[in-house]
Amino acid sequence: MNTTVILLLFITAVLWGSTPIIEKIGLSRTDPLMGLTVRSIAVLVVLFVFLVASGRVKEVVNLDSKTILIFSVSGLMAGLLGMLTYFGALKRGATSQIVPIAATYPLITALLSVLILKEGVTFWRLLGTVFIVLGIWLVK
Repeated sequence: MNTTVILLLFITAVLWGSTPIIEKIGLSRTDPLMGLTVRSIAVLVVLFVFLVASGRVKEVVNLDSKTILIFSVSGLMAGLLGMLTYFGALKRGATSQIVPIAATYPLITALLSVLILKEGVTFWRLLGTVFIVLGIWLVK
């Protein structure tokens, strides 16, 4: 991995690692649906500003219907339903337990990538999966 990728991953980890603390504080003041609504509106506004500033608004209109459908389903699954269930758990449970357990989604991804995308199973992927399951057991 090159330095840029490592830096981007580090920044991602810091952002994703600190966000649940902010969300937990916010969820103490409102319910998951309102929190997700405000969060989503803020993201939509900033994305729109980025598209306008970069001159790429027209690209969104020109996307083919299959691409729009794929990302719409993805957004509804992860951005709406997944976030609602995550916020519901975060509001009711300990952040230090909820976040690591929610972060086991790569286990689901690994399983589905073998079943649907026909990706191979290697020793290291299998070992990683075992560590994920072990991690869930240790956090509970």
